[in-house]
Amino acid sequence: MRWIHEDLWPWKSAGITRDMVESGRVYANFRLVIVKGKAYVEKYKGSYQTRDVFTIWGILQLLRLYPGKVPDLELMFWCGDETVIKKRDHQGPKATSVPPVFHYCNDDESLDIVFPDWSFWGWPEIDIKPWRTTLEALKEGNKRIEWKDRKPYAFWKGNPHMSRTRMELMKCRISDKHDWNVHLYIQDWGEESKQGFKNSKLEDQCTHRYKIYIEGSSWSVSEKYILACNSMTLLLMPQYHEFFTRSLVPMQHYWPIKVTDNICRDLKLAVEWGNNHTDKAQAIGEAASKFIQENLKMDFIYDYMFHLLSEYSKLLKFEPTIPLGALEVCSETMACLEGNKFWRIKNFMVESMVKSPRDTLPCTMPPPL
Repeated sequence: MRWIHEDLWPWKSAGITRDMVESGRVYANFRLVIVKGKAYVEKYKGSYQTRDVFTIWGILQLLRLYPGKVPDLELMFWCGDETVIKKRDHQGPKATSVPPVFHYCNDDESLDIVFPDWSFWGWPEIDIKPWRTTLEALKEGNKRIEWKDRKPYAFWKGNPHMSRTRMELMKCRISDKHDWNVHLYIQDWGEESKQGFKNSKLEDQCTHRYKIYIEGSSWSVSEKYILACNSMTLLLMPQYHEFFTRSLVPMQHYWPIKVTDNICRDLKLAVEWGNNHTDKAQAIGEAASKFIQENLKMDFIYDYMFHLLSEYSKLLKFEPTIPLGALEVCSETMACLEGNKFWRIKNFMVESMVKSPRDTLPCTMPPPL
């Protein structure tokens, strides 16, 4: 949670004015306003699939968990892949008017405010259950095959067409000339949907000693699922970070792989090292899984959201007001979807709904480093 201070540092000295918030509108999918514990949303443009819907849903669950404790605020939220607030556009005099835009990821060249992504409350289009359910399923899946009994190869399954780096990775597939010690599979979500997603359950993919994480068009929500598998993660060094990934330590939680022309060779060497040092490789895999299981519980995710929004609200130099075009949203109305096409969305909402307020306060916000 210390990273919250860093993500908000551009506004620490001068605060956030209404003009700054309004200047973020051109990037945003929606504006969120919280006034007296109630949430209001003004939508500007649709997002990919139900990213915006489940992001808003997650914030509503925070309000249910800590009723009356989330302060009044007003913010803009971008639900796309790429970062939008570039440091290069806010140098010199412009450094004092940075638009505060919330997003799922960030990188060293951007100032997007990092917020937990929608998949923590479920990704219905590809049948990935809410995080609390998925985390427990992964924990049980890890028990099926002992680490040393798993396939002594690196595993990756996904859509290779999301980035040039992924297409390079596909060159590492086993051929008549080379065995790079990796098993790579193309994920066809259209075909999976027809088959009821029976071949894409995350808990069934903890079968190899090593798993590969590689970014798509930007960050990928798959990182938490990969790290939770007890397999040693071969992390093709990412450009982007999520809210929790900055706390991961190389050689403690993952094996770093530089993104170069030698990806296949470096993956092969990593697998060979692991197979020759099984105790150490297993320890790295289990450390990552322990990190995810203990530090990425939904309780802590809600606390992260609470502290981020609370610290953000302290920077506002204006009183949040409800826009004329905004609609009040609440858990009960969002979950009351009718029609067959909404059944999975509704089920995921019911499954991830906070049932009652928490009796205790959020964890203590640590000071800046």
